[in-house]
Amino acid sequence: MYKSKNKCAKLNRGDILRINIEYRNGILFVRLKGILTKKTVNKLNKKVTFIVSNNGIRNIVFNVSKLSKLDYKGIHSLLYNYELSKRNNGRVFICGINDQIKDIVKNTHLLKYIYEISSELCAMKVLKG
Repeated sequence: MYKSKNKCAKLNRGDILRINIEYRNGILFVRLKGILTKKTVNKLNKKVTFIVSNNGIRNIVFNVSKLSKLDYKGIHSLLYNYELSKRNNGRVFICGINDQIKDIVKNTHLLKYIYEISSELCAMKVLKG
């Protein structure tokens, strides 16, 4: 009897990244739900990074209030989008940093590059003002 050595990883509901994207008033709003880790970062790269790099997006707001897990690969992906925005003379904001991800955000010094703001509405006001 043949047994495959490849074991399929079970995908839990919590292992999914959902991305809601909205472009309004020259700002790309990216709402993340679930986990942004090594397992899911490709989804962010395929959707958001592709849009930013191919459309010259300047300003991005990441809403992470419904993100339950974030690792270094996820941080790296956020920083890569920051770099793309910076090349286009734009700014990147992050809002909704919750208790589940605040430690990694603090430990990686993400906020040295990406501005923390209280809400999407505040980001709109800052960018329009």
